[in-house]
Amino acid sequence: MSHTFHIPVLGLGYSIDTPLKVARYGISSVMSIVDDELIERMRIYHAAECGESFDPIGKKEPDARARRITAYLDLVARQVDRQFSAMLELPFEPGNDLCRYFELLPEGARLRQGYELMQEFKDGEQRRYFLDLLKSEMTPGAIDVNIMSKVDKMNYAADGQALEDHFTDALSALRGFAKSQLTSSIVLSAGMNPRLYSYLESFDCFLPDAEGKLKKKITLKVSDFRSAFIQARFLAKKGIWVSEFRVESGLNCGGHAFATEGFLLGPILEEFKQKRQEMAAELFTGYQSALLEKGISIATAPAQRLSVQGGIGTADENHFLLQHYQVDATGWGSPFLLVPEVTNVDEATLHQLEHAGEEEFYLSNASPLGILFNNFKSSTAEAQRLKRLENNRPGSPCTKKYLCTNTEFTEQPICTASREYQHLKLQQLDTLELSNPEYEQQYRTITEKICLCEGLCASAYLKYDLLKPRENKAVAICPGPNLAYFSRIYSLEEMVRHIYGELDLLGKIKRPHMFIKELNLYIDYLRTDLQAQLKGVTDKKQKQLARFKAQLEEGISYYRDLFSKQADQTSQLIQDWISELSVSELELSRIEF
Repeated sequence: MSHTFHIPVLGLGYSIDTPLKVARYGISSVMSIVDDELIERMRIYHAAECGESFDPIGKKEPDARARRITAYLDLVARQVDRQFSAMLELPFEPGNDLCRYFELLPEGARLRQGYELMQEFKDGEQRRYFLDLLKSEMTPGAIDVNIMSKVDKMNYAADGQALEDHFTDALSALRGFAKSQLTSSIVLSAGMNPRLYSYLESFDCFLPDAEGKLKKKITLKVSDFRSAFIQARFLAKKGIWVSEFRVESGLNCGGHAFATEGFLLGPILEEFKQKRQEMAAELFTGYQSALLEKGISIATAPAQRLSVQGGIGTADENHFLLQHYQVDATGWGSPFLLVPEVTNVDEATLHQLEHAGEEEFYLSNASPLGILFNNFKSSTAEAQRLKRLENNRPGSPCTKKYLCTNTEFTEQPICTASREYQHLKLQQLDTLELSNPEYEQQYRTITEKICLCEGLCASAYLKYDLLKPRENKAVAICPGPNLAYFSRIYSLEEMVRHIYGELDLLGKIKRPHMFIKELNLYIDYLRTDLQAQLKGVTDKKQKQLARFKAQLEEGISYYRDLFSKQADQTSQLIQDWISELSVSELELSRIEF
């Protein structure tokens, strides 16, 4: 890959067709394959746009979820191939897609240097040779897909009988990807699902061919080294190789936030850096043995990449991660929400994001999954939630049912954001005879949930004018806190040049270093957790909080040492980082149990 960054998955709908917009330029991106209804509607839309015929796949047809996903991924693959082939036929003329491909590359990239050298030659045999050579080395960006491993609802037949395991949501999505024509990766996030991981063995496309190559690869999105190793070892023993570990900040990210036990991104990356080769060697031993049992012999371990994402905001941070931690790529997500040619943000929400300050982005309990969720205060989904509370109608109609996990009141799982659940839960709350403060606190906890199934698709439907009559148009959006520092709409060129240091979009905006921002988020998290325990901290909880704090203290020591070893120790920037670190350390010291 010529580019050293990728665009991670952004909600359900925000990056659902991003490969159609950037893959031809060699930029990799990730689509969510959670919502097959969204996927089917996008397939119908894009098939019509590119003049393809299509046969709709009804939701009640056999294996509809997997088939819808396969059909859409195949459409995206075909269209990207067409775009790329058409681009290769173009002459090198300023302003067209062919020149844009090379001009988006970082200045030091070999292909970019070759492109600039080619322009020094006049028409003739040498120039034609250069043109052919450059075109032969061009590659499109990867069309990767994402599954949240534990979003794996059981499904039921019309008579109410549970369908077999391989028809659960996650397994059906995996099958849809496995049967597609894509040669790319599936990004597994949100922890280990043994049933899903074991199902990978069912598909030969995840096994090496006669030359040891993998048609389809596995990427694990992880938040610490230990869990990454455990998951990869589980897979290796089944003959499945993890081709990439994608490390994401526990809290300084978009979407769902998976807080670690106080482990900070810098020390986590340091551990990967120190143990990466040792881990790969151990994994290969188990992998090789498992393959032999399947009748496959392999002498050399497949490549294993390391990437990082979450809160990266400047070219200096980006460069440091690549160089110091020797990662292969970085992920830039939330800033691309302000790039309309790349992501699907409706006009009204785009305008809100442009002008939003730090206070607009916050960590919430809005997700029905019971996982922390990065939320946006000005979203229309949040406004709708508050309006429903005013009208004494808490909760949302539950139409898609992807996040139905609760069986507290019902035999079949229901969603905690649904009107049904919140009605039943509030009825129960009324019987508990709580004090007013306790009642209010529990009331807020119950009613804070929002419908993500509809909310995270609404923006794409609005942008493409695909909303059906009476369909909910309230938009939920989940940017990371880093988006607060980007304050206008940008072009693809501007954002890419910013990533590579050819342009500074942040100017003189005061912004903490990404490591310190994450540290401060963890200190706030610890303080909030402690406040929630004020009525009675158990010995077990007190020990857990103490370990958490100690881990943060170790992280601060690590960062102080890291910053002091920078080549330009006397620069004002380094001094500012050290000063900010001291302020954070003081804040942490004030938290007592």
